[in-house]
Amino acid sequence: MGHEETVAALLERFGRTYAEEAGITLRDTPAPLYRLLVLTTLSSVRIGAGLAVAAARELSAAGLRTPTAMADSHWQARVDALGRAHYVRYDESTATALGRGAELLIDRWHGDLRRLCDEAVGDPARIADLLREFPRIGPVGAGIFCREAQAVWPTLRPFFDDRALHAAAELGLPHTPAALADLAVPHDLARLAAALTRASLSGGRPRDLLAAGGGW
Repeated sequence: MGHEETVAALLERFGRTYAEEAGITLRDTPAPLYRLLVLTTLSSVRIGAGLAVAAARELSAAGLRTPTAMADSHWQARVDALGRAHYVRYDESTATALGRGAELLIDRWHGDLRRLCDEAVGDPARIADLLREFPRIGPVGAGIFCREAQAVWPTLRPFFDDRALHAAAELGLPHTPAALADLAVPHDLARLAAALTRASLSGGRPRDLLAAGGGW
């Protein structure tokens, strides 16, 4: 199977972004970008991606979709929402991190992550550095945000983290961001990065997973 066919199989089987799974219709506007930041915060601990997604959905259902709503919410309300998603091991510390992160976003960037991007002058490395100023978000978390946000922030493209690049290599695909970008249209790069990540996290070798799904 050629590279194009492998990418098509990946996108068909695994090409759903985590933002989409969390119910976030990602746009370059403040509210969905903030919800992606929340999902990133939830994903930045040793916890399953499914639990992080479920927790993001519960926080959204509780009305905590903007930094103002999050900052104004009671700590216990955040803990309770996380508990309903069974995000219990880190519920209290994460509730604190979410509150402090919302306050930082309001105080420094007026609640709008596009201002963070502007401060970074669109430089991906600088964007990642600024994201790491939020509580709980480290290098892995910054990578999660950039991987998903490249769907609406072209300046981040192409973004593939080490896990995605390793999965690409196992599939016999080019394993540099620029070479992978040549195999998909720009608006599919976030989906391709998510697909490689999902294949890597699904257990077993990515090549075997595609074969089991009829992709080979």
